[in-house]
Amino acid sequence: MPSQEATILSDFLLAPAALREFVTLRDFTDIFPKGHRTNPAVKNLYRELQRLREKDIDLVRHAIADEVKRSKRLRREYASERRRLNDATVAGLDPVALQIEEEFSGDGRRKPHTISSVHSSIEEACQSLESQVAEIEAENARALAEVQEVVGALSDLRHGRFAQPASGEDLGEEVLATLKRLEAVCANPAG
Repeated sequence: MPSQEATILSDFLLAPAALREFVTLRDFTDIFPKGHRTNPAVKNLYRELQRLREKDIDLVRHAIADEVKRSKRLRREYASERRRLNDATVAGLDPVALQIEEEFSGDGRRKPHTISSVHSSIEEACQSLESQVAEIEAENARALAEVQEVVGALSDLRHGRFAQPASGEDLGEEVLATLKRLEAVCANPAG
């Protein structure tokens, strides 16, 4: 059974790869001017293209196989490095003391989940996500209100309603200040 990586690479790189899958001999001969369509060289050219295409496909298949072998080796190396890091001890510290420290601090590796611990972990994750979503929605509402305020101020300027009597020079400065405020709000939504 091919690995998932081999399947994905093959699906992306080889699925409609054969020439006859997307261009038949008849379609190929229709590319040529009418006077040359019956020429036997057209059929020979099509066969040569098929041969070259199959050669390229074969090269891709070999490259996929090599990549799968390389990825297996990399996964093994990663797993051994991960085990080495998990089993590493701090220099000069007794492994028993390190284990006790990990247990007290809660920073150590977690024990495998049970049904009840999975349920409580999922509940905690859901609550955390819900609070994050609520914070993001509140921030978005604040940013939207600020943008609406700035756009409203610009709309007032457009229709000639001024918050205060202004000369032409003051009006230009007010428009620029309002536009800069809008630009700042749009550029920094978290701000």
